[in-house]
Amino acid sequence: MQSKVQIKEIFESIQGEGPCVGINQLFIRFSKCNLNCNYCDTDFRNDLKEYSVDELIEEVNRHNNIHSISLTGGEPLCDTDFLYEFLQKTNKKIYLETNGTLYEQLSLIIQYIDIVSMDIKLPSMSNGFDHFFAHEQFIKIAKNTKEIFAKVVFDTNITDDEILKTAELAQKYNILLVLQPKMDGNNLNLSTEFINEVYYKFVSIYDYVRLIPQVHKFLNVR
Repeated sequence: MQSKVQIKEIFESIQGEGPCVGINQLFIRFSKCNLNCNYCDTDFRNDLKEYSVDELIEEVNRHNNIHSISLTGGEPLCDTDFLYEFLQKTNKKIYLETNGTLYEQLSLIIQYIDIVSMDIKLPSMSNGFDHFFAHEQFIKIAKNTKEIFAKVVFDTNITDDEILKTAELAQKYNILLVLQPKMDGNNLNLSTEFINEVYYKFVSIYDYVRLIPQVHKFLNVR
């Protein structure tokens, strides 16, 4: 088993993304990631702290009035061995925020996850890499046993082909799509007209779609 894990930060705040927006969570931000997305805004190289499983459990137990624990990152599934041990020792509700590519790792801990919030990484937002095959394998594992939805971060580079492939994938497995316009810091620089245009292109193909920006940034909370 993995004895230690590097954590960027642990803090309480409201969830600002997706259909669970507004709930109080304990965020545990893991430091590793298997991708290098061009819109990532977190420095994972500095100010890291190591935790053993028991140390992290002790920290978690200090927080009582929370809806759930958000495992976020980075990519939490890069530390699956650690999570496998950790999740067996906590009885709190678990919300996994993931880039939706490490499906083999997900299969090892899915029994301990209550809500899966996965990203669909568009090639236009992930340095041209196409992750649709991995996303589909990921959904297959999560779909039948847990609550799952998919977030789609987009900007003006989104293509009609990306919209079609994303909408058809969500439709195939009947999962909620959450469209999330890319933010520049705390500012939404995309025009309302463009955001609406993208939204209606999605719903013309698949209507189980919600447009939800990063609410925590408008509220100026973490």
